Amino acid sequence: MLHEQMKMVKYDIQKVEHNTAKSMQMLLELDAVKMRMKAASEALREADNWTTLSADVEDVFESQDIDAMSKKIVGMQQSLHILTDVPDFAERCSYLESLKNRLEAMLSPHIVAAFSSQSLDSAQKFARIFNDIERFPQLCKYYQRCHKSNLHNAWKQIHQQSPDGSVMTWLTEFYDQLLTTWNAQMKWCSQVFGDSITITSDLLSETLSGLDPSIVSCVDRMISTSNCPIEDLITIRKITDRFAVHLETAIDSHGTGSLYLPSVDRMAQSIYAPFRVYTSKFCQLEDDLLRNALDNIRLDHEDVMDCVTLLGESVPKLFAAASVANQHCIDLTSGCGYVMLPRVLQDYLKKYLIEFERVLVNISEKCRVDPSTGMDTDEWDSFQNSLRIIQACGDLIMHLDELDQSLISNVVTTVGRYCASTGSLSHKESLVRSELKRNPFRDYRQLLLQSVDSRQALELLITRLEEGDSPSMMDEAKEQVYALCRHVHKFSFDIVFAPLQQHLTLVPNMQVWKSGITGSALTPNLPNFSLTPQEYITKIGQYLMTLPQQLEPFTMENNPMLTVAIKYGKLPYIGEIGELPEHLAQLWLESVARGCMQVYADQILKIPELAEPSTKQLVTDIDYLTNVLDDLGLETSEVAKNLVLLLNASQEEYAELSENMPQRLSSAVANMRGLRVD
Repeated sequence: MLHEQMKMVKYDIQKVEHNTAKSMQMLLELDAVKMRMKAASEALREADNWTTLSADVEDVFESQDIDAMSKKIVGMQQSLHILTDVPDFAERCSYLESLKNRLEAMLSPHIVAAFSSQSLDSAQKFARIFNDIERFPQLCKYYQRCHKSNLHNAWKQIHQQSPDGSVMTWLTEFYDQLLTTWNAQMKWCSQVFGDSITITSDLLSETLSGLDPSIVSCVDRMISTSNCPIEDLITIRKITDRFAVHLETAIDSHGTGSLYLPSVDRMAQSIYAPFRVYTSKFCQLEDDLLRNALDNIRLDHEDVMDCVTLLGESVPKLFAAASVANQHCIDLTSGCGYVMLPRVLQDYLKKYLIEFERVLVNISEKCRVDPSTGMDTDEWDSFQNSLRIIQACGDLIMHLDELDQSLISNVVTTVGRYCASTGSLSHKESLVRSELKRNPFRDYRQLLLQSVDSRQALELLITRLEEGDSPSMMDEAKEQVYALCRHVHKFSFDIVFAPLQQHLTLVPNMQVWKSGITGSALTPNLPNFSLTPQEYITKIGQYLMTLPQQLEPFTMENNPMLTVAIKYGKLPYIGEIGELPEHLAQLWLESVARGCMQVYADQILKIPELAEPSTKQLVTDIDYLTNVLDDLGLETSEVAKNLVLLLNASQEEYAELSENMPQRLSSAVANMRGLRVD
């Protein structure tokens, strides 16, 4: 039953819609005709109104009645809004604008007087008139020109009253006056213009951009005669920051969103505009300071020990200046200078390393060992001095790592706070960074960097540092320091190895190998235990036994500089160092010992002829050196062990033994001994 009733209701509705559709369409068309007729009527009425209003406009202007003039212009303005389709619409607009110009010209002196005297009633009246005639922006310009002129005169007066004063004093006084003006005008402008923040912000923007003389020209004159331009610029930057913070606090107190108005952004740009110039010049200014600092670091001295002392003392001085430059980058450029500072610092370190190398060459000339006398006390002193230079290299590496980490940390904690966030940041850090980026007083990337390329380079730097596994800003300098460290290790090794080299060089041409005579006749049947090591090898052994005492600095505790130096320095005859041994002296002993065994083996293979009795003597010499190394806790090289086996082998044993030996080694020994190997 209910279902049937619902069907009937639906049918009735469809029937009514069908029957009334044409009627509704007709009603809509009639309504459209009505609206067009009404519009035509209003147009005719406004056309008649325009004619009426324009008929006596000259009489109204001659009466000098401001209210009547403004009312007349408003009426004509309203009429013109309706008459957009009349043929002479453009002429009527031009005519109305001329009337507005005449009214504005007539009011101009009164407006200036009202703004100068801060007459609230008059200013409000003019604000109402200019708003009605749609010329409110022009009224704002009158206000800004009036007060801007006063502030510019105040700036000139500050100069005239203290012509010999500092820029810091001028700016402090002028910024105080700007703040006073800001605070006084905020309330007044809110009663006149409504949007007081925009009006006063634009006032300060235009004032700062039109100063004569400009802030930049004043600062340029100051730093041209300054002993430390950057320090003076930092002082001015701090004065400017205090001014900006006061303004930021005042604006923020007016409610959420006030800081993000376009006019506030323009004002912030005007406040920091001078520092865009000096941010771009920062690297040149810092380079001059670092060059002076480098000139004051003394490295040369006639006495070797004093020269080595100067090298060691130069490292803290070198990085003290670099640390100051690092702080300057924060204080003057709020970290924006980190796009350029690493290059300046690396050039600075490169110049220092060139001087270090030059001094090292001079020291090496003075420390050249006389091979004919071996190592006397003075020459052991040279070796100790070389170890002190290695320590200076370790100190250099440690300071460089510390500087690098400081640069990275400063980039992330300064400019990194307001540059684009990356995926590595937490949600909270991203929100903080986004908020700082929106704040026109804190986004120093926009305030201090002039070009888009510089801003993008800064963001790329931050991304690389935050996302890199082992980021560094001083890669090139590190490689140069590591190369220096390797050079110094080679220099030190050459000093300690020179006497060994001299003794070993004589081995191939010793007469004993041909004659088999060492002072008493040797016979083939003489047992090995009756032979004694020759003088050359005993001198080598004695020399090696003195090394641990000379390497004492490496056995001292708490000497991280030597540890770092040996990690990055490369000792000859030592492969890649994995985990450092407990006693670093062991590495030096191994290096010298391996070098000794390697050179000894090479020299032995140069012996042209080896008599049979002399073979046993050579084995005795090698065994002696092996025992010395064993006493030092060092292993004999495989080459030395193979030499002993080949030298002791008989003719019959030699062929079989040589099969498991390097061919070059077995062939050379066979030729020395005169053996035939098929």
